[in-house]
Amino acid sequence: MAQGTDNKKTGALSEFFKAFGRGFKDIGVTFAEGDWKTKLSYLIFGFGPLLRGQFVTGAALLACEALFIWFMTGFGWKYLSKIATLGTVATKKVGRKTVYGDNSFLILLFGVLAIFAVIALIAVWYINIRVNRKEELILKSGKKLPSNRDVIASLFDKNFDKTLLALPVTGIFIFTVLPIVFMILVAFTNYDKNHQSPTNLFTWVGFENFKNLVSFSGAGIGSTFVHVLLWTLVWAFFATFTNYFLGLAVAMLINKKGIKFQKLWRTILVMTIAVPQFVSLLYVMKMFANDGLINGYLLKWGIIKNYIPFWTDPVLARITIIVVNIWIGIPYMMLIATGLLMNIPEDLYESARIDGANPWQMFRSITLPYMLFVTGPFLLTQFTGNLNNFNVIYLLTQGKPQSVNLAEKAGNTDLLITWLYKMTVNDTNYRMAAVIGIMVFVVTAVISLVVYNMLPSVRDEEGFQ
Repeated sequence: MAQGTDNKKTGALSEFFKAFGRGFKDIGVTFAEGDWKTKLSYLIFGFGPLLRGQFVTGAALLACEALFIWFMTGFGWKYLSKIATLGTVATKKVGRKTVYGDNSFLILLFGVLAIFAVIALIAVWYINIRVNRKEELILKSGKKLPSNRDVIASLFDKNFDKTLLALPVTGIFIFTVLPIVFMILVAFTNYDKNHQSPTNLFTWVGFENFKNLVSFSGAGIGSTFVHVLLWTLVWAFFATFTNYFLGLAVAMLINKKGIKFQKLWRTILVMTIAVPQFVSLLYVMKMFANDGLINGYLLKWGIIKNYIPFWTDPVLARITIIVVNIWIGIPYMMLIATGLLMNIPEDLYESARIDGANPWQMFRSITLPYMLFVTGPFLLTQFTGNLNNFNVIYLLTQGKPQSVNLAEKAGNTDLLITWLYKMTVNDTNYRMAAVIGIMVFVVTAVISLVVYNMLPSVRDEEGFQ
């Protein structure tokens, strides 16, 4: 199985390089064998289609080139030309007047946008070449080119997928890809509270921030990063698997034959889902506070002499968070497991009983393998979601209790994501927040890829068919 997966990866990589090579070959062959209209189209997009009567296609290609030239000459080049330094002219006061200089933030943002525009232009240029090649081959074969009406009609017929996806794909690039690239680049700058645009410039510092993250001496925050990372992994593990197995156990208990008021028990558990999570978490946070209901009644009844530091003791705070998350997460898993348990063929259990299997053996050999097979991707999604579970941590403890041994105001219950939030919102330390953001992505991506290839539903797709 592992060898088959490796062969698929090698084949995919080989196909990519072959396609890349074919692209370069197409460019050369089209120019060498093309007529003067095609050759001129290498400089003026859509020139060939326009002269061949393909006005819709030619005008669209020419408009893309014109839009790029307008953008770069009137806006983009101004920022792209300064991206190497992120600005050199600082804002200063001349008398009572403020003379604004370069804005490093805008230079980086719009410089990246200009780079995307250049990449888009290259893609359109290649499409322009392919269009010219296709039209020439059609004409050489003695056939007629499609009319402009046919081209427009195809946008709502065989090419409707491109029409439908054009706007969403553009939106993804502008509102998702661009901010991600911007954040990654910020990690290589000194953008923090001392270098705020437009008052102060920030500049490139290379891998200095990453060195600071893994350094355990001086101003390095390596020990704090390891501390937060380990707790993030421990939290994600317990938050995922306690909810999974306890939710499965509750579902099996409620669905067991002979249990009365099954609908009532399900309704009671589902009620925790109906209440907004942030309301429940804030209420629980107050309940377990030093002066909250829990400590108040335990003191009143004489069970304890001093309040229990649920949120102020590091170890107890972590345990309390995991327990509270169990109360929140079990109902979700119970509902999912209930539906899946009903789909397990009863014949499997009957055969197991005939063979003398006890309930534990049937659970281990039938129920659990089936559940893991079906819910494996869901379990992985839950784990990666818990790695970035901002709500539970921040609403319960805000990452506290604090510790003098932790740098950058990290708390003992902070996850990487809540630590990143503090750096960004509270301390405006954007450079280190960007580095932490990259590390969150790396940790999540590595775990997801490794675990995904280990899932039964991926390794043995026909196992339960």
